[in-house]
Amino acid sequence: MDLNLKGRVAVVTGGGKGVGAGISRVLAAEGVRVMISCNANATMAEEHAASLRATGAEVEVFRADVKDRRQVDAMMRRTAEAFGGIDILVDNAAWQPNYDIDEYTGERYDEIMQTNLGGYFRCLQSALPYLKKSIAGRVIMVSSVHGKRPNDFDVGYSMTKGGVKMLVREAALELARYGITVNAVVPGGVQIEFKSGFHQLPKVKHRPVTRDYGIWPLQRNCMPDDVGNLVAFLASEAAGYITGTGLRIDGGTMLL
Repeated sequence: MDLNLKGRVAVVTGGGKGVGAGISRVLAAEGVRVMISCNANATMAEEHAASLRATGAEVEVFRADVKDRRQVDAMMRRTAEAFGGIDILVDNAAWQPNYDIDEYTGERYDEIMQTNLGGYFRCLQSALPYLKKSIAGRVIMVSSVHGKRPNDFDVGYSMTKGGVKMLVREAALELARYGITVNAVVPGGVQIEFKSGFHQLPKVKHRPVTRDYGIWPLQRNCMPDDVGNLVAFLASEAAGYITGTGLRIDGGTMLL
């Protein structure tokens, strides 16, 4: 299917590694001009952008902490200056420290809430004036199956992903008058380099997690480009009548 995305402009937060890298790679391959937002992993973002430029893609990198409204506003302004506007916002930047309930200090709690949920809201507010001018404004938020199913690995992370679900629904209702659709992609486990952390790598929880892909319905893990393919579809005109929903992409593992 030709998604007719060539020439559109996207901001992908956390777009330089992991799921975000898969999303920015697929969008770039569809001819979308992409602003890759990064913070903790700037070197990886620059390397990823270079690899995309080598294929002829139009890509820039902007380092911004999504907890800081001034930095977010500067990123959106730079995107509009560089590419002429913003058509697609992909909220993806998140922190997963794997803390237990009693390990969440007030500071840690505030950080995960202001990053994973506040960052999504902040980027949406900042991008909105540009999205309203687009002929086909699209907002896609990366959630998680752990926003629905508890799994004893990070209470704070799961709480933020549950909040994303309602943010998508409320925003979809409010922004429909502007022709802007708002949806979530809801991955299960995705094979990436490592989880992002601002102060340390995520700790290993007390309960070991084993994954036997052979017993999963599709018998393989989800890859970043799988998520990217779903994001690209939701960004396209073919998905123009889909809004306020979350599309799970987990190979059927939630059915087990």
